[in-house]
Amino acid sequence: MTHLTFTPDVVLLDIEGTISSQSHVTNVLYAYLRERLPAYVAEHRDDPVIQKILADTIALSGTDEDPVETLLGWLAEDKKAPPLKKIQGLIWEHGYAEGAFTGHIFDDALAALQRWHAAGVPLYIFSSGSIQSQVQFFQFNQAGDLRSLFNGHFDTDTGAKVETASYGKIAEAIGVAPERLLFFSDNPRELVAATAAKLPVVHVLREDTAPDARFPEIRSFDEVELGPRAN
Repeated sequence: MTHLTFTPDVVLLDIEGTISSQSHVTNVLYAYLRERLPAYVAEHRDDPVIQKILADTIALSGTDEDPVETLLGWLAEDKKAPPLKKIQGLIWEHGYAEGAFTGHIFDDALAALQRWHAAGVPLYIFSSGSIQSQVQFFQFNQAGDLRSLFNGHFDTDTGAKVETASYGKIAEAIGVAPERLLFFSDNPRELVAATAAKLPVVHVLREDTAPDARFPEIRSFDEVELGPRAN
Protein backbone atom coordinates (compact mmCIF):
# COMPACT_ATOMS: atom_id res chain seq x y z
CA MET A 1 0.00 0.00 0.00
CA THR A 2 1.17 3.50 -0.82
CA HIS A 3 1.96 5.61 2.22
CA LEU A 4 2.38 9.36 1.84
CA THR A 5 3.26 11.77 4.62
CA PHE A 6 2.72 15.52 4.45
CA THR A 7 2.97 18.36 6.98
CA PRO A 8 0.56 20.99 5.65
CA ASP A 9 -0.92 23.85 7.62
CA VAL A 10 -4.22 23.56 5.72
CA VAL A 11 -5.93 20.95 3.53
CA LEU A 12 -8.01 21.80 0.44
CA LEU A 13 -10.26 19.14 -1.11
CA ASP A 14 -12.29 18.53 -4.24
CA ILE A 15 -15.60 16.69 -3.77
CA GLU A 16 -16.68 14.69 -6.84
CA GLY A 17 -14.41 11.75 -7.55
CA THR A 18 -12.20 12.61 -4.57
CA ILE A 19 -14.10 12.28 -1.30
CA SER A 20 -17.42 11.41 -2.96
CA SER A 21 -18.46 9.11 -5.78
CA GLN A 22 -18.63 10.74 -9.20
CA SER A 23 -21.29 8.22 -10.23
CA HIS A 24 -23.50 9.26 -7.29
CA VAL A 25 -23.37 12.86 -8.43
CA THR A 26 -24.07 11.94 -12.05
CA ASN A 27 -26.72 9.27 -11.53
CA VAL A 28 -28.55 10.77 -8.55
CA LEU A 29 -27.98 14.51 -8.19
CA TYR A 30 -27.66 15.39 -11.88
CA ALA A 31 -30.59 13.15 -12.80
CA TYR A 32 -32.80 14.96 -10.28
CA LEU A 33 -31.63 18.32 -11.58
CA ARG A 34 -32.30 17.37 -15.20
CA GLU A 35 -35.81 16.21 -14.38
CA ARG A 36 -36.80 19.18 -12.20
CA LEU A 37 -35.08 22.15 -13.87
CA PRO A 38 -37.74 23.13 -16.48
CA ALA A 39 -40.64 23.00 -14.02
CA TYR A 40 -38.63 24.82 -11.33
CA VAL A 41 -37.86 27.71 -13.68
CA ALA A 42 -41.50 27.88 -14.81
CA GLU A 43 -42.71 28.00 -11.22
CA HIS A 44 -40.19 30.67 -10.15
CA ARG A 45 -39.87 32.79 -13.28
CA ASP A 46 -40.97 35.92 -11.39
CA ASP A 47 -38.25 35.43 -8.76
CA PRO A 48 -35.48 38.05 -9.25
CA VAL A 49 -32.85 35.40 -8.46
CA ILE A 50 -34.12 33.14 -11.25
CA GLN A 51 -34.46 36.09 -13.61
CA LYS A 52 -30.81 36.96 -13.04
CA ILE A 53 -29.73 33.34 -13.58
CA LEU A 54 -31.62 33.27 -16.89
CA ALA A 55 -30.18 36.62 -17.95
CA ASP A 56 -26.66 35.48 -17.06
CA THR A 57 -27.25 32.27 -19.02
CA ILE A 58 -28.24 34.21 -22.14
CA ALA A 59 -25.27 36.56 -21.76
CA LEU A 60 -22.79 33.72 -21.25
CA SER A 61 -24.16 31.61 -24.11
CA GLY A 62 -24.13 34.52 -26.56
CA THR A 63 -27.23 33.13 -28.30
CA ASP A 64 -30.96 33.74 -28.32
CA GLU A 65 -31.68 30.11 -27.42
CA ASP A 66 -34.19 29.41 -24.65
CA PRO A 67 -32.03 29.72 -21.50
CA VAL A 68 -33.64 26.61 -20.02
CA GLU A 69 -32.46 24.60 -23.03
CA THR A 70 -29.04 26.18 -22.67
CA LEU A 71 -28.88 25.17 -19.01
CA LEU A 72 -29.91 21.60 -19.85
CA GLY A 73 -27.26 21.50 -22.57
CA TRP A 74 -24.62 22.69 -20.15
CA LEU A 75 -25.73 20.03 -17.69
CA ALA A 76 -25.34 17.32 -20.35
CA GLU A 77 -21.84 18.64 -21.10
CA ASP A 78 -21.01 18.97 -17.38
CA LYS A 79 -20.05 22.56 -18.16
CA LYS A 80 -18.84 24.47 -15.11
CA ALA A 81 -21.01 27.50 -15.87
CA PRO A 82 -21.84 29.77 -12.89
CA PRO A 83 -25.55 30.22 -13.78
CA LEU A 84 -25.99 26.45 -13.94
CA LYS A 85 -24.22 25.97 -10.63
CA LYS A 86 -26.42 28.60 -8.96
CA ILE A 87 -29.74 27.11 -10.09
CA GLN A 88 -28.36 23.66 -9.32
CA GLY A 89 -27.96 24.65 -5.67
CA LEU A 90 -31.51 26.00 -5.49
CA ILE A 91 -33.07 22.88 -6.98
CA TRP A 92 -30.99 20.50 -4.91
CA GLU A 93 -32.06 22.40 -1.79
CA HIS A 94 -35.61 21.19 -2.46
CA GLY A 95 -34.40 17.65 -3.11
CA TYR A 96 -32.51 17.47 0.16
CA ALA A 97 -35.40 19.02 2.09
CA GLU A 98 -37.91 16.48 0.77
CA GLY A 99 -35.54 13.58 1.35
CA ALA A 100 -35.18 12.70 -2.34
CA PHE A 101 -31.47 11.95 -1.82
CA THR A 102 -28.51 12.49 0.51
CA GLY A 103 -24.89 13.41 -0.07
CA HIS A 104 -22.37 10.58 -0.44
CA ILE A 105 -18.91 10.32 1.10
CA PHE A 106 -16.41 7.48 0.94
CA ASP A 107 -15.80 5.80 4.31
CA ASP A 108 -12.03 6.22 4.12
CA ALA A 109 -12.39 9.92 3.27
CA LEU A 110 -14.78 10.52 6.17
CA ALA A 111 -12.44 8.79 8.62
CA ALA A 112 -9.48 10.88 7.43
CA LEU A 113 -11.41 14.15 7.58
CA GLN A 114 -12.61 13.38 11.10
CA ARG A 115 -9.08 12.45 12.14
CA TRP A 116 -7.53 15.59 10.67
CA HIS A 117 -10.26 17.84 12.04
CA ALA A 118 -9.72 16.37 15.51
CA ALA A 119 -5.99 17.08 15.14
CA GLY A 120 -6.76 20.73 14.44
CA VAL A 121 -5.97 20.78 10.71
CA PRO A 122 -8.18 23.36 8.96
CA LEU A 123 -10.15 21.75 6.10
CA TYR A 124 -11.53 23.64 3.09
CA ILE A 125 -13.51 22.59 0.02
CA PHE A 126 -12.97 23.81 -3.56
CA SER A 127 -15.68 22.50 -5.87
CA SER A 128 -17.33 23.57 -9.11
CA GLY A 129 -20.67 23.26 -7.32
CA SER A 130 -21.92 26.44 -5.68
CA ILE A 131 -21.04 27.04 -2.04
CA GLN A 132 -24.74 26.61 -1.25
CA SER A 133 -24.83 23.17 -2.87
CA GLN A 134 -21.58 22.17 -1.13
CA VAL A 135 -22.98 23.07 2.29
CA GLN A 136 -26.20 21.18 1.56
CA PHE A 137 -24.21 18.16 0.38
CA PHE A 138 -22.50 17.93 3.75
CA GLN A 139 -25.52 18.97 5.85
CA PHE A 140 -27.76 16.29 4.36
CA ASN A 141 -25.13 13.59 4.06
CA GLN A 142 -25.62 9.85 4.42
CA ALA A 143 -23.09 10.00 7.27
CA GLY A 144 -24.99 12.76 9.08
CA ASP A 145 -24.43 16.51 9.28
CA LEU A 146 -20.74 17.00 8.42
CA ARG A 147 -20.66 20.79 8.17
CA SER A 148 -18.61 21.20 11.34
CA LEU A 149 -15.65 19.42 9.74
CA PHE A 150 -14.96 22.32 7.39
CA ASN A 151 -13.54 25.78 7.93
CA GLY A 152 -14.80 27.15 4.62
CA HIS A 153 -15.81 26.60 1.02
CA PHE A 154 -14.78 27.95 -2.39
CA ASP A 155 -16.56 27.65 -5.74
CA THR A 156 -16.05 28.95 -9.27
CA ASP A 157 -16.81 32.51 -8.15
CA THR A 158 -13.18 32.37 -7.01
CA GLY A 159 -12.12 31.18 -10.46
CA ALA A 160 -12.06 28.05 -12.58
CA LYS A 161 -10.54 24.98 -10.96
CA VAL A 162 -8.18 24.54 -13.92
CA GLU A 163 -6.75 28.08 -13.59
CA THR A 164 -3.59 28.64 -11.57
CA ALA A 165 -4.77 32.03 -10.29
CA SER A 166 -7.69 30.40 -8.46
CA TYR A 167 -5.38 28.57 -6.09
CA GLY A 168 -3.37 31.68 -5.32
CA LYS A 169 -6.62 33.48 -4.47
CA ILE A 170 -7.68 30.66 -2.17
CA ALA A 171 -4.36 30.61 -0.33
CA GLU A 172 -4.56 34.38 0.10
CA ALA A 173 -8.17 34.21 1.33
CA ILE A 174 -7.27 31.55 3.89
CA GLY A 175 -4.11 33.40 4.90
CA VAL A 176 -1.66 30.58 4.23
CA ALA A 177 1.40 30.28 2.01
CA PRO A 178 0.57 28.19 -1.10
CA GLU A 179 3.37 25.78 -0.19
CA ARG A 180 1.56 25.01 3.07
CA LEU A 181 -1.82 24.25 1.42
CA LEU A 182 -2.21 20.58 0.44
CA PHE A 183 -4.73 19.93 -2.36
CA PHE A 184 -6.50 16.62 -3.12
CA SER A 185 -8.28 16.05 -6.44
CA ASP A 186 -9.03 13.34 -8.99
CA ASN A 187 -8.59 15.76 -11.91
CA PRO A 188 -5.06 16.11 -13.37
CA ARG A 189 -5.90 19.47 -14.95
CA GLU A 190 -6.73 20.86 -11.52
CA LEU A 191 -3.55 19.38 -10.11
CA VAL A 192 -1.48 21.00 -12.85
CA ALA A 193 -3.02 24.39 -12.05
CA ALA A 194 -2.52 23.95 -8.30
CA THR A 195 1.08 22.81 -8.76
CA ALA A 196 1.80 25.90 -10.87
CA ALA A 197 0.52 27.96 -7.92
CA LYS A 198 3.08 26.11 -5.72
CA LEU A 199 0.56 23.95 -3.84
CA PRO A 200 1.60 20.39 -2.97
CA VAL A 201 -0.97 18.01 -4.48
CA VAL A 202 -2.25 14.44 -4.28
CA HIS A 203 -4.00 12.64 -7.12
CA VAL A 204 -6.94 10.61 -5.78
CA LEU A 205 -7.77 7.54 -7.88
CA ARG A 206 -11.43 6.57 -7.59
CA GLU A 207 -13.67 4.44 -9.77
CA ASP A 208 -12.31 4.85 -13.33
CA THR A 209 -9.73 7.57 -12.63
CA ALA A 210 -6.55 6.88 -14.59
CA PRO A 211 -3.15 7.21 -12.89
CA ASP A 212 -0.90 10.11 -13.86
CA ALA A 213 2.85 9.77 -13.30
CA ARG A 214 3.24 13.50 -12.69
CA PHE A 215 1.60 13.38 -9.27
CA PRO A 216 1.79 11.38 -6.03
CA GLU A 217 -1.36 9.26 -5.90
CA ILE A 218 -3.60 7.35 -3.51
CA ARG A 219 -6.53 5.00 -3.88
CA SER A 220 -7.67 5.51 -0.29
CA PHE A 221 -7.20 8.25 2.27
CA ASP A 222 -5.91 5.50 4.56
CA GLU A 223 -2.69 5.92 2.57
CA VAL A 224 -2.12 9.49 3.76
CA GLU A 225 -0.64 10.64 7.04
CA LEU A 226 -0.41 14.28 8.10
CA GLY A 227 2.59 14.92 10.30
CA PRO A 228 3.15 17.80 12.72
CA ARG A 229 2.68 21.21 11.16
CA ALA A 230 5.41 23.82 10.97
CA ASN A 231 5.49 26.39 13.77
